[in-house]
Amino acid sequence: MASHGIPNPFPYPTPAHTPPHESNIPLTVLVSSRAVIYDQDNNLIVSPATLSISPQTGTILSILPTILPASSFPPNTTYIDHSPHLLLPGLVDAHVHLNEPGRTEWEGFNTGTRAAASGGVTTVIDMPLNAIPPTTTVSGLQEKIKAAQGQCWVDVGFYGGVIPGNAHELLPLVEAGVRGFKGFLIESGVDEFPAVSSSDVALAMTTLANSPTTLMFHAEMIPPITDSVGDDVQVSQPPLSPSGPLTSYSTFLSSRPPAFETYAIEEVLSLAHLAPNLPLHIVHLSAIQAIPLLREARERGVKITAETCFHYLALTSEDVADGDTRHKCCPPIRNSINRTGLWNELSHPDSVIRTIVSDHSPCTPELKLLPEHLGHGCGASHATEIVGVNGEVLTKEEAEEKEKGDFFASWGGISSVGLGLPILWTEITSRSSTAKTPLTITDVVRLCAVNTSKQVGLSHRKGALRPGLDADICVFDDQAEFTVGREQMLFRNKVSPYQGKKMKGVVKETWVRGQQVYERGGENGGFVGKGGVPVGRLLHERRKV
Repeated sequence: MASHGIPNPFPYPTPAHTPPHESNIPLTVLVSSRAVIYDQDNNLIVSPATLSISPQTGTILSILPTILPASSFPPNTTYIDHSPHLLLPGLVDAHVHLNEPGRTEWEGFNTGTRAAASGGVTTVIDMPLNAIPPTTTVSGLQEKIKAAQGQCWVDVGFYGGVIPGNAHELLPLVEAGVRGFKGFLIESGVDEFPAVSSSDVALAMTTLANSPTTLMFHAEMIPPITDSVGDDVQVSQPPLSPSGPLTSYSTFLSSRPPAFETYAIEEVLSLAHLAPNLPLHIVHLSAIQAIPLLREARERGVKITAETCFHYLALTSEDVADGDTRHKCCPPIRNSINRTGLWNELSHPDSVIRTIVSDHSPCTPELKLLPEHLGHGCGASHATEIVGVNGEVLTKEEAEEKEKGDFFASWGGISSVGLGLPILWTEITSRSSTAKTPLTITDVVRLCAVNTSKQVGLSHRKGALRPGLDADICVFDDQAEFTVGREQMLFRNKVSPYQGKKMKGVVKETWVRGQQVYERGGENGGFVGKGGVPVGRLLHERRKV
């Protein structure tokens, strides 16, 4: 088919590569006055665009940097003009805890991926812990794959875990298709995923040194001199001499200072020479004091990157009310100066923070120990027995004896999968008039799609609007606003610090491999694709890069 005399300055196939006008092969065409695509110099730009998609292969056939009318295509073409809304590549959330099998009362593949789809996330990578069994063996991965079959609304990949004694499982897990590995330098809070020592880290590095993977770390360690005994990521004993009430966030924050992060990162960097070609990655970076360490290491040639999370960019310690354990996570949400520092680093031309993720880490309402006035509407159970983090069974009376609002005894984790795009866009727009180098929608795509897909070895399929890649598309209304209520939180347990907050930016539609899976306001709660049946695939082919 001719290109209608329109010059094509971009290195894309034009619609000449789509079926001829008389073709009976069905075609889907999405157009908009604004789409985030690449220009001829491989820079992300906002441009008018016509995307031609093959429903058969689920891939993008061609992109033209202009809007072609419906009359340019065969009569049986599905043609949708989304102007003036933005067409974005589907986000790749590279840090999600879906907890299935074993802790499906916390989350599950079905509910977690539904929430992801509603927020324009088309791929999630599931963390190796909080499910039982964890993904620390090939058999554990197989159990997880079995549990996920037929349940996922978006595509799902899996990380492997590094724990003491499982070094012999790491290369088989690479062959089985995990997208990377994660280890904890401090106790994780779940019995089946213990922390690794320096010798464990060294062994993992040398084992994986020449493999196509990424080795990631929860980078917190207790420095040699500290008054904190916060030695557990999720639930810990309070310090022997706490700085204040255990229901005060400032007490919790002071027990996990930035030194926890810098000390752990220094430990990782001290071992990096053992595997100079192995990409290393720091998950959920919180403390800005770690940034110079990472920058200096990168300047020395160490292959290390970091991610931060939506909550570190949107929330501050000053705003956390007494007892509001919805804000508890580790590393902790820090003060507004720290938050500004993270935003400044994201604007740096060679930022050490390469990705932004959710670190969606949910639990049941009971484990958050929310006070009555904050727990209303969270869906707390009326069961006579409560199951603890590590399977211990408490009577309702025993559970009620725990102090509500205790930041040390409550589960640490923020629930936000599917809310990340509006969280980020709300913050970007609010800062646009004061930031020295304000971020734009192309930065969102770079940080939440392009770079996250690269981090997990999926750039050949995911993370960008390019011909040949999966047609994973988010239709985003960047002007609309909404307030986060229960109906916007599609994850299993409606416990989130974002509840009640006003957001800017609404996901109108989500397409996974050329199939519309979500339409805001559509039938079946918006899940309109394939008669309300999940279409997500499991991504467990061996990683190549």
